[in-house]
Amino acid sequence: MSSSMLSSFSETLNASEAALRLLISILLGLPIALFHRYTLYGKSPILQHLFFSISGILICYWNYEHNTFHSAATLCITYLILKLFGGTSLSVFATFVFNMSYLLYGYYTTSTDDYDIKWTMPQCVLTLRLIGLAFNIFDGKKSEEKLSALQKQVALKEQPTFLEVAAFTYFPGSFLVGPQFSMKRYLDFVNGRLIDDSVKKDEIKLPDCVTPGITRILIGFIYVIMFQLGTLYIPDQYLLSTEFLKHNFLKRLLMIGFWGHVNLYKYVFCWLFSEGVCTTFGLTYNGRDKKNRPVWNGCENIQLLTFETATRFNYLILSFNINTNHWCAEYIYKRLKFLGSKLYSQFATLLFLAVWHGFHSGYYVCFFMEFIIMYAERDLTQILERNEKVQDLVKSHPEIRIAFAIFTFIYTFMFMGYSLVPFILLSYTRYHQVYSSIYYSGHIIYLSYPFVSILLKKFLIKRKPKKLE
Repeated sequence: MSSSMLSSFSETLNASEAALRLLISILLGLPIALFHRYTLYGKSPILQHLFFSISGILICYWNYEHNTFHSAATLCITYLILKLFGGTSLSVFATFVFNMSYLLYGYYTTSTDDYDIKWTMPQCVLTLRLIGLAFNIFDGKKSEEKLSALQKQVALKEQPTFLEVAAFTYFPGSFLVGPQFSMKRYLDFVNGRLIDDSVKKDEIKLPDCVTPGITRILIGFIYVIMFQLGTLYIPDQYLLSTEFLKHNFLKRLLMIGFWGHVNLYKYVFCWLFSEGVCTTFGLTYNGRDKKNRPVWNGCENIQLLTFETATRFNYLILSFNINTNHWCAEYIYKRLKFLGSKLYSQFATLLFLAVWHGFHSGYYVCFFMEFIIMYAERDLTQILERNEKVQDLVKSHPEIRIAFAIFTFIYTFMFMGYSLVPFILLSYTRYHQVYSSIYYSGHIIYLSYPFVSILLKKFLIKRKPKKLE
């Protein structure tokens, strides 16, 4: 597709050429997946590795041209580290430092004041993928007793070949925007160990991974439409306009909530497209349900029903960007047990996520907001659950439960948008202007909560009487 055609099409859709090229590239994975399913699936693993590597590199080159060098260089140097030191703590350390340093170098040399669609986008996906690979090889050298149940599932007993790592790197269904998955899942897929025999024998009609894959992609198009309409209704610049200030305080909060929620749709439809492609390949197979039907959620990155109806921030976080959150939980949070505190581990994990996103101050403010909001939500939930009167009142009055659910839905909707202001606007001058228009209300609420919680615990939690000696 020529640049002139892309340019005119992007103007019609009111989208950047880079964004349109990215979407087309993700969707190109669908015909590639169909070709693989009907001609290469179950064939020589080497042939499949070559197919995935070449397809992914060509798509990468169409998007980033000579900047394809960056992912190739990262792949080669990481493989060399793993070949020389694989299975040791040194290999994990060196892989982590090299990949994060290279990614931050990319951010430093390419970033602007806006959200950039450049070679650093697939590079940030690749960074997690290769660091995770180093951990999996490291875990494979440990004894079984020292591994968790999940570590046993993804640990690698043997060092992957260069071709296997290259195909894993450039897998056409996921290297642009994710989802993250383990090398073990990829190797099981290519070697025919992932999907059971009853699925593989179905040679006459379409494999049953195609229908759920295409369905996921079609749902993605619905979110494209909602994103386009939503951002036309409240574009980013509207929050910075004098017209926005004419609304009352509550309406401003609600509008920010709507704006933030709609802006997340650009991630949602990208993930739905890539997940649909991965499902069409058959990579997302996750066993069978109670009715013996195949389950295709092995690379699910968004749980739509939970995301759209969340009444707590925790539900939103658990339903959004699932694979990246899972990666951080396994390779950062759980590896920080030596800190001796879940709170410290969570803070360090969110700090890692902020650094992984880039240097914009908005990322750090956003993840700090997530940290203090989650602390307040967990603490307040525990206080209310420990108060018997509150629990009895809620259980005996269904209308109170309904009213509480509606209130918490609106509250979550508004303050999730509030939290996303710096993540989307990135620069201090812009997000400060928006926060000033609502008097930094969220910061005041959550930063003052530790002091408020002292009073809440005093009046709502009964202390057990001390036993007389």
